[in-house]
Parts: sequence; structure tokens; C-alpha cells
Amino acid sequence: MPKAYWIARIDVHNMDGYKEYVAQNGAVFHQYGAKFLVRGGQYETREGTSRSRNVVIEFKDYATALACYNSPEYQRLVAMRAPHSQGDLVIIEGYDGPQP
Repeated sequence: MPKAYWIARIDVHNMDGYKEYVAQNGAVFHQYGAKFLVRGGQYETREGTSRSRNVVIEFKDYATALACYNSPEYQRLVAMRAPHSQGDLVIIEGYDGPQP
């Protein structure tokens, strides 16, 4: 079964308000076995548009990635984050087939 990922691109308008979301999300992600692969960091936009912050989170499978997002615990954090940022989030199943 392939892993799954959250791919988030975020613009933060109020870092002070956003910090509370960051401080509390670790407990929810831990509950679902999530692992940060990208959390901010240096980047270059080579094609298309970008946002100021990029995050990639790994989950053991697609069902777990969806369950985490849909959980009441995470939805509370979405409501907390929303006034302080705007972003895009894709939940996507990984690929574990043949490689070139």
C-alpha cells in the first residue's frame, strides 16, 4: 500500500496568530503517525506560481491522510489557522510502482 502526502502551499498574513496553529498541530499529526518531509525551508519557483511557505507531510496511507484532515482535532486547527493564512492543500496517494 503506497504512502500518502499532504502538499501545502501557504501565505501567512499574521505570523503571531499562525504560531498558535504551528504550536498545536504536532499533537494531531503525531496521533496519525505523520512525518514532516518539508516544513518551510529554502526554495525557488521555476514554473507557475508559488506561496511563501511550503509543507509536505507523509502518512502511512491515503486513508490515514484523509482521516487526519477530517478529524475534529485537525478541523479545530483549520479554524484557528484560517484567519491568519491562505493556502492550497492537496492530499495525494504516493506511487510505489516501478521506477525508471
